[in-house]
Amino acid sequence: MITVFNRKQVFVTYDVKKQAQIREILAANGIDYYVKTVNRQSASALGGSDRARTGTLGQRLDLAYEYIFYVRKVDFERARNLIG
Repeated sequence: MITVFNRKQVFVTYDVKKQAQIREILAANGIDYYVKTVNRQSASALGGSDRARTGTLGQRLDLAYEYIFYVRKVDFERARNLIG
């Protein structure tokens, strides 16, 4: 089981196709992983959302979501080598 105390960040991407490839690589090699998905256009706790006022005008929609991959610390080197 991956927890906050035994995990390490191994990869970050904004590309949905790349995150699918990383998932496949890790799963095929039996490495447990956790993916944190961050919506960069959502409202924050400190302020409102600009999207409510401006929509998505001028924003790169391919950068809307950030995918952060975590693996157990003991699997970090192996996962990093597999991902490349």
